[in-house]
Amino acid sequence: MDDLDRNIIALLRADARLSLAVLARRLKVARSTIQARLERLEVTGTIAGYTVRLGEGADPNRLRATVMLTIEPRAQAAVLTRLKSIAEIERVYTTSGRVDLLLQIGCPNTQVLDQVLDQIGAMAGVRSSESLIHLSTKIDRAV
Repeated sequence: MDDLDRNIIALLRADARLSLAVLARRLKVARSTIQARLERLEVTGTIAGYTVRLGEGADPNRLRATVMLTIEPRAQAAVLTRLKSIAEIERVYTTSGRVDLLLQIGCPNTQVLDQVLDQIGAMAGVRSSESLIHLSTKIDRAV
C-alpha cells in the first residue's frame, strides 16, 4: 500500500458511499486510477466490503455490554465453538492480560442479557466473567 491507497481508504472510512468521480477529484488523480486501485484493494482483501454502520438512533432501546471472560487452560477452542451459537454475541476478541476473551454483546433488554450471561457462565471451561453494561457512547471512531 502506498499513500494513494491509504488516502482512498481514509476517505472511504469517512464515507463509503463516495463515488469514483468524487474520490478522483479529491485525490487529484484519474477516475480510472481510483477504479484500478479499488479493484486491487478488493482482490487482495485489503477492502473486505462496504457496509452500513448503524448509529445508536437506529435502535435506541438496544442494550450493549462487554463481557470479560477468563477460561480454563486449553478450553478456548471449545468455548469459542459454544459462543458462536449465541446470536447476541456480536464479536469475540482474544486479549493479553488478566482476561482471555472479550465479548461484545447486543440485546433488546436486560432479561435477554441476563439469559445470555447465564448461558456463558454455565459453559464448561469458563472460569469467571465480568460484565460491563454500556451506558452511552462518547467517542466512536469504529470503521
